Amino acid sequence: MFDFVDYFAGVGGFHAALGGLGGRAVQACEIDPKPAAIYEHNWNLKPEKDIRELARRPEAIPDHSVLAGGFPCQPFSKSGRQLGVAEDRGTLFEDIVKILEAKQPPVVMLENVRNLAGPRQQVAWQRIVRGLREAGYRVGSKPTVFSPHLLSPESGGAPQVRDRVYILGVLVGRDRAMTEVDLDPVVPHVVEEGWNVGNWSIEADVLLPDPPTTEIQRYKLSADEIAWIDTWNELLALLGDAKLPGFPMWEFAWHERRPNGYSTMPAWKQRFIEQNRNFYLNRKAVIDAWRSRKREIPISKFPASRRKLEWQAGSGERDLWKHLMQLRPSGIRVKQATYAPALVAMSQTPIFGPRRRRLTPLETARLQGFDTTSFSFNDQLDSASYKQMGNAVNVGVVRHVFKAFVENNADDIAACGAAGTSILESLGIAVPLVTTSVVAS
Repeated sequence: MFDFVDYFAGVGGFHAALGGLGGRAVQACEIDPKPAAIYEHNWNLKPEKDIRELARRPEAIPDHSVLAGGFPCQPFSKSGRQLGVAEDRGTLFEDIVKILEAKQPPVVMLENVRNLAGPRQQVAWQRIVRGLREAGYRVGSKPTVFSPHLLSPESGGAPQVRDRVYILGVLVGRDRAMTEVDLDPVVPHVVEEGWNVGNWSIEADVLLPDPPTTEIQRYKLSADEIAWIDTWNELLALLGDAKLPGFPMWEFAWHERRPNGYSTMPAWKQRFIEQNRNFYLNRKAVIDAWRSRKREIPISKFPASRRKLEWQAGSGERDLWKHLMQLRPSGIRVKQATYAPALVAMSQTPIFGPRRRRLTPLETARLQGFDTTSFSFNDQLDSASYKQMGNAVNVGVVRHVFKAFVENNADDIAACGAAGTSILESLGIAVPLVTTSVVAS
């Protein structure tokens, strides 16, 4: 058994993953009281409240073999302002570095949004990698990015497209860490050999029996939501077999004339306006007939985001109720019900069309790889439950990436002494004979 600490712990995705590999959590930290309560309920460990306080008092941190943490993603997420390390939450990474320098566990494993390693966050990415190296941890310059839908169910996969960056380091001392930087990603971003992602099924792999009548109403769609979907379905029926566009369909842009202010719009918006205008001009009679139908809620009264449709269901049946949907700020997004888009910490919970309801919190937990025969929200089901799953790490991916990293770095992990050996033994990896040990520098 190896000991680990679980920081920015949420409801315990790292705990579920590392615990399943023979780890024992000796400390957790989560500042938000709602997920902290769910963590304590499921794992019988009360999280500390503030990692900044722990970084100031390293003597309050137990010795451990692995430091794991999904440090705040909002400063780096595409859905945020992308201020990166310029935002207060973005600097919490510095507290991780302080703890690593003080406690020197053999392995560190961090998780964040893919955008962290993207072009707009290069300053943040370089700062994070350099910080780990200066603390003595060998970290490759190339990010490891992986998604649960790329793994088969047998390997712990789940039907959710959720590309995340995984940053793993092994304690080798500063001198080696600063020079041994040209490393391949821990795992390649490819589908597992022998697996076909088209074999995923939301209905078969995620859905649970419908909740009781008294409870299911909270997941049912409102009358307005049903009206929006039915209205777009009417258009799909009128269009027949006509090819649907790959760009977002903007009903409010379907006019013969370009809108006022067109010339001052950004290029991307002009492009979408032009594509939609041409789409309308080629199908004017059909679209005008659709618009002119009498409805309780006229299309012109729909919220702006519901006058947009993003058809991503390919050649699937032209019926939104047959597919998976999300009501997003960018529009009603539709895709075949094989695997789901990434869960987010906002109210964009996937709608499973055939059951005309949203996924329940426990079903989103299954998308994140939690074993829902044992994991629960302790009857605290509300909008916060969806947020908690949107912020969670995927259990199966953490296991997959962690195991690969340990296997590939067994010699250096063993050189960390008993703390490193405990990791290898827990994972059933033969402990190599080593003649030198890590010397922090």
